[in-house]
Formats: sequence, C-alpha cells, structure tokens
Amino acid sequence: MGRLPCPLLRGTTYTRLLHLWVPMLVVSFWMFIDPSRPWVPALVLVPVGLIPGVRRGEGVQARLLLLPGEAGSGFSVAPSATWRDRLRTVLWLELRMLLGALTMFACVWLPVLCYELIRAALGHPGGGIPLVRDAPGHWAWALLAPLPLFVLYGVVVGLGRLVTAAARALLGPSAAERLAALEERTEQLLERTRIARELHDSIGHALTVAVVQAGAARAAGDAEFTDRALAAIEDTGRSALADLERVLGVLREAERPVSARPTLAEADRLLESARMSGAQLDAELSGPLDTVPGPVSREGYRILQEALTNVLRHAGAVPVRVRVGVAEDTLRLEVRNPLAAGIPGPGRGSGLRGIRERAALLGGHASTGPDAGDWEVRAELPLR
Repeated sequence: MGRLPCPLLRGTTYTRLLHLWVPMLVVSFWMFIDPSRPWVPALVLVPVGLIPGVRRGEGVQARLLLLPGEAGSGFSVAPSATWRDRLRTVLWLELRMLLGALTMFACVWLPVLCYELIRAALGHPGGGIPLVRDAPGHWAWALLAPLPLFVLYGVVVGLGRLVTAAARALLGPSAAERLAALEERTEQLLERTRIARELHDSIGHALTVAVVQAGAARAAGDAEFTDRALAAIEDTGRSALADLERVLGVLREAERPVSARPTLAEADRLLESARMSGAQLDAELSGPLDTVPGPVSREGYRILQEALTNVLRHAGAVPVRVRVGVAEDTLRLEVRNPLAAGIPGPGRGSGLRGIRERAALLGGHASTGPDAGDWEVRAELPLR
C-alpha cells in the first residue's frame, strides 16, 4: 500500500498526461466548428502522418514528455524513410488521439462523479450523473465516493504506461535505422580500439627506447656513448609527441582524417632508432614500398614498430633480422631475434594481440611465437 502513491509523486506521470492531452486541443477546437462530425480530426491525421517530418516531431515529443531525461529512450527522431514508417506514424497518431480521448473523458467525468456521490451522501442528490441523479440522499454514498478517484488513478497511470509502450513500438527505430546505428557504434568502437593501439605502439616504443638507452648510457660510463643515447632519446621522444598529438587530434575532431600517421616510407627512421638503442639490425627493405596503399602502409609501420619494441623490451641488445618487402600484391614483414638461454621471449600481451588484429582487419594474417630457436613475428597484408 505504501508504494501506491509513488506514481503520483513522479513528474513523468504528469508529462505523460500532458502528452495525451495535446491532441485534444485540436479536437476541442474542431468541436466548436462542427460538433456533429467528431470523426473529422481522426480522418485528417491520415494524410498528416504520411508527411516524413511528422515522425521526427512525434519522436521528439515522446522523448521529452514520455521519458523525460532518460538517455537511450528508443524513440526515433529521424523523418520517415519508408512507407512502412509512414504507416506506423499514422497508426501512432490515431492511437494517441484515442488514448487522449479516453484520458480526457476520465479526467473530466470521474472527479464529477466523486463530487456527485459526496453531494448525495450529504442529502443533496441530483446533478448530471444518471447513477445518483434520481437516487435518494443517504450517507452510504460516501463509501463509494473514493472509488472514482481510484479509477482515475488507474486510468492516468495505466494509460501513461500504455502510450509509452505504444510509442516504443510505433516510433521506435526501423530496421534500417537500427542497422545504421549499429554500424555507427561499430565504427566508434573500432576507432577507439585503433586509438588505443596507436597510443600503445607509439608511446610504448618511445618509452622502451628511452629506458634501454638510459640504462645503457649509465652502464657504459662513456661520454660519447651517453651523448648518442641522449640524442636517440630526444629523437624518439619528439616522434612520440608528434604521434600523441595526432591521436589527440582525432579525439578532439572526430571527423578529422588520420592520413598524417607514419608509413613504411619512414621505416628507416624506426630502424635507426632501434639501432641506436643497441639492437644489431640486419634489415632489408625491398620492393616499391612507396606505392603501398596508405592504410596498409600505416598498419605495416605499426606492426614493425611493435615487433622491434618487443625485441628491445624483452630480449635486449641481440641480433635482429628484419625483412620488409612487396611482392605479388602482398606486403610481407618478418622480424626474427634469437631466444638465448635465460632470456624470456616477448610478452603475449596486448601488443602481440594488436599485431594479429591489425593484420586481420586488413584481410591478412600475422603469427607471433618461437620458431627454430628464434622469436618470430611474421605478417602478410594484401595490397588490394
């Protein structure tokens, strides 16, 4: 019983009641013009509902009045794109007017009935309600007086919930709109994943190089080597800051393209950074790398960067064999380094998983793991 008055304390109950009353303004205006044809407003709603923009207006009203302040209400705010959407809008307008008429009738006559029952209980029967108009006055009518108010409560709350459920069914997104929303959400998730990979690969590489160089400089005790190490740290840090600025630019401007990311045309800079960090590189770049399509070239650069970062982070200053080439419409990348005794292989965290995911998104494949005493990262990316 304690929960019974709760709907009366919620603003949503009254905004839904207002939503049901709005069509009755048109009906009331028409009744002043021609009360003998009350069905005309319902007939006019048919061509009105076929107008594409009406669906958007009804969706906005439903969001504001039926579920105010609730995110993801499920009401479409796009114009009707198909005849199915137009017909659903027509059905919604007719149903809204019908429920509005029932609500208006209940809100007018049920309080009047309560008033007449109280009058009859006080010994003053009469009025316009047939139930008590000719009945003798008696105190027993007071027992029935609260009943119309309970019925009114049920009508207001029940029709409010009914119109909300009907709006979700008739003003909800169509199959095409749901598909478009799903595609947009998928693109957003892919973009967030790509940005996370960008930060992991770029910043992770820069920090790894900086840590390795700083440790080597401290252990060497050679001023010339220390100068080279500091120069390498500075160059890598500047590159990481540039990458970070590009990624943050994507976050600030969602529509901004990401064509400024590094490509395999800049692989020499990446290889030189690894050499200055102590890696003994045997690198060979073959084929027309400058003709590799932008998306493939950018992802290939990141795969190579992550592979070299793993070598520096987990294996240290060991010989590394790097092969990058273009042949038969395929970009092939291979990075191998020996797994000496007591030296663990590269980790199996998000970096290696990111390599495989990057390759898969481009329709290629990548493999990472031990091979004949070496740790190998191999990727093949189709150019078409």
